[in-house]
Amino acid sequence: MGTWGAGNFDSDTAADHLAEWVDRLVGEVTGAMGGDPVELEPDEYWGVAVPCNLELLVMLGERGWVGVTLPAAGVIRGWQETFMAVWERSIDGLGPKPAYKAERRAVLNGTFERLAALAEEAAAG
Repeated sequence: MGTWGAGNFDSDTAADHLAEWVDRLVGEVTGAMGGDPVELEPDEYWGVAVPCNLELLVMLGERGWVGVTLPAAGVIRGWQETFMAVWERSIDGLGPKPAYKAERRAVLNGTFERLAALAEEAAAG
């Protein structure tokens, strides 16, 4: 077992722990994307939790810690397509104000894009 620094994530054990947590976040998103699309609607649990998981993955990916392995950018963009299609066809039923709708759309797309960019960076080495 190796330790390469004094930081909380600077050891093999910490990297293994982080990898398990990342796998859980990715697994939850993968499951939600493959499940009932109704569960991805903006007022449903996974419609809220998926973007939260993605944001956490972005934050972890930006840190560059060992143990953070992101899905391929193509997978993330597929998630984006699926998620945003559900969002677009269901958001109006909730009666959002136009400004909120535009801002939320930008935030959601931005989160997917930031994560895909990190995945591309990681793949490029």
